[in-house]
Amino acid sequence: MLPAVSFNLQASTGAEAAPAPSFALGETRARLRERLGALRRRRPELLALLLLAGVLDFWALSRNGWANSYYSAAVRSMSHSWHDFLFASLDPSGVMTVDKPPLALWVEALSVRVFGFSSLAMLIPQALMGVASVGLLYDLVRRRFGRVGGFAAGLALALTPVTVAISRYNQPDALLVLCTIAALWFAARALESGRTRHLVAAGVCVGLGFETKMLVALVVVPAIAVAWMWVAPAARGRWHALRQLLAGGAAMTLVGGAWPLLVELTPAADRPWVSGTSDNRVLSLIFEYNGVGRVDGQAGGPGGFGGSQFGGQTGPLRLLNSALGGQAGWLLGFAALSAIGLLLATRLRRSDARSGWLIVVGGSFLTTGVLFSFASGIFHPYYVSLIAPFTAALLGAGVAYALSGTRAARLTGAFAIAAGVVTELVVLGDYSGQLRWLVPVLIAGGALCAAALLFARGRSARLATVAVATGMLLLAPGVWAFDTLGRSVTGTFPEGGPGNVQSAGGSGGRFGRGGFAGPAGGGAGPLAPPGAAGQLPGAGARGAGEGAPRLFGSGSSKSESSAGAGAGLFGGGSSRSVGGAGGGPGGFGGAVGKEIVEYVKAHGGGTIAVSSQSSAAQSILAEGADVAGIGGFSGRESDVSVSWLAEEVREGRISWVLGEGSASTGGGFGARGAPGDSRQGSRKAIAAAEKVCTRVSVGSGSQGEDEGTALGGGGSTVLYDCRGRSAALARLGT
Repeated sequence: MLPAVSFNLQASTGAEAAPAPSFALGETRARLRERLGALRRRRPELLALLLLAGVLDFWALSRNGWANSYYSAAVRSMSHSWHDFLFASLDPSGVMTVDKPPLALWVEALSVRVFGFSSLAMLIPQALMGVASVGLLYDLVRRRFGRVGGFAAGLALALTPVTVAISRYNQPDALLVLCTIAALWFAARALESGRTRHLVAAGVCVGLGFETKMLVALVVVPAIAVAWMWVAPAARGRWHALRQLLAGGAAMTLVGGAWPLLVELTPAADRPWVSGTSDNRVLSLIFEYNGVGRVDGQAGGPGGFGGSQFGGQTGPLRLLNSALGGQAGWLLGFAALSAIGLLLATRLRRSDARSGWLIVVGGSFLTTGVLFSFASGIFHPYYVSLIAPFTAALLGAGVAYALSGTRAARLTGAFAIAAGVVTELVVLGDYSGQLRWLVPVLIAGGALCAAALLFARGRSARLATVAVATGMLLLAPGVWAFDTLGRSVTGTFPEGGPGNVQSAGGSGGRFGRGGFAGPAGGGAGPLAPPGAAGQLPGAGARGAGEGAPRLFGSGSSKSESSAGAGAGLFGGGSSRSVGGAGGGPGGFGGAVGKEIVEYVKAHGGGTIAVSSQSSAAQSILAEGADVAGIGGFSGRESDVSVSWLAEEVREGRISWVLGEGSASTGGGFGARGAPGDSRQGSRKAIAAAEKVCTRVSVGSGSQGEDEGTALGGGGSTVLYDCRGRSAALARLGT
């Protein structure tokens, strides 16, 4: 493939391409065929798993369009500027970062630089991560429990609905899951070999997970540390084991802390504002917005604002509720009972090779389960994708243990089957009309399989019984996994399963299934990329991947305009009409109208500051607009100061401000915030711009029955020219 890519790149820039060496391509194909042949001979079950995961993750992938437009816009900005790439800037002017670390976006942006900007150039790396996760989890379990256990674990992970959803989506979670599984794999290798390098590699993987989604990647660290200090000292002593563990911790700290250190050491004037913070410090992003804010509630944030978008009520059964159960809760009962059975069998004896593995995987399962069950802050249902690999690994271990034939193993297997049936019945009970035919199958089949396993004598009988029981328990998640392929996964909250259930984003009200005010059926919405390949409207207008071969998309399409979403701009006096804005800056969605973008370009250009980054993202995608959301994702997370805005205007990084008008006093959901949300976000800065900047010609319009109305966004929005007004802004900021 490399010679072909090189040739295309040369052709796209007009340079004369040297003929690709055919022998190199032939050798590559020969080696690939040889390795696939070896895989078919030695690990046919692994090949089957990879093919299944490939179908689930790649089938009709282009229908997901831009998936989460927030991250898609960031990738577009990052792909045409190395400065924006380095700091993960959402906007093309490098004004604001996204509210996550950059590793997952780096992967997507590099893909876009090579293949051109299209939805598939971003989504295919995600799908590959999903396939790799299944293969690596298979080997994690196989190394300790054999090929049958590995196959069961890989199959369970591949068929977990939320795993399929995030592997077909452009959020960081697919890479987080892969890094987490890799960390466990290296930790298990370290327990086998006793070598420091494996423990260091585990630390590197945790660090990469930190660079993907910050503190949540550390859920595996306690289990790895406990397992190592419990098992490893038997060989060379406790102090040697501690030094090895510290080496792994140092590797984790160096890798995970590299980007935060870069941001912390870079002067604020030379980098974007760190989104999600009130002080422009990356440490605040780590420990507050992406730390305590996710567990115990962000200070001033939407306290008590529950509902399915935030995981429902906390408690020991939270992972089985209607928001989370259908995503990754189906197999929790079987996994938990399997872990308990292995704990009783091994008694965590150092002499039992399963003990360290159980502490690493079971401990990660327990830590994540407790954390997710009682996290009372910002919690979205797709977060449970992180517990899916631990659940699948314990299921595989339980299957293998049940086949061992001892009385304790058969008893554990029978109880695990019973617990699995009960868990699935609880989950199904929350989804009216879903898979009702499966209820009697689970009850009768579970009882028969549990009884048969207790009395099964030969291995063949046990294998058949366990295979039937496992297949029966995988029916529900499997159906939901394949149902995910039948619809687009777009918006803010990715979720697996059919499109007609009320789970993560389908609880009705002002939130649509695909995100805030999205289409009820999870459709792509008004700004979805047209065409099968999801090519960006007007993709060639800005430098995102310009000149690169468009292997995953075809030419640019006609740009959408304001997308009919949101309040228009109302003017007064003799001002000439400019045009409507799609959604207003105070809400979660709605792009700045095409007319406004063209007006700004015709009057000197420059960056337009709006309140929410979600609004800016849609403008960047729909119009290739130079728009920056200065208040964070919804307009409330980044508490920017008036002095900061004055400095941005003085340096020319911001020239225009889209005012909130009456929305700034409570007109729209984004401006008003969720119940109990007292954060100010960009309100003060925009209010200052409304006072001292020049109000330019505006138009009038009315809000239609669309996204803006669903968000409750009333009031007017007006455009302000802030060029040359930095001194006046600075005086207001003192």
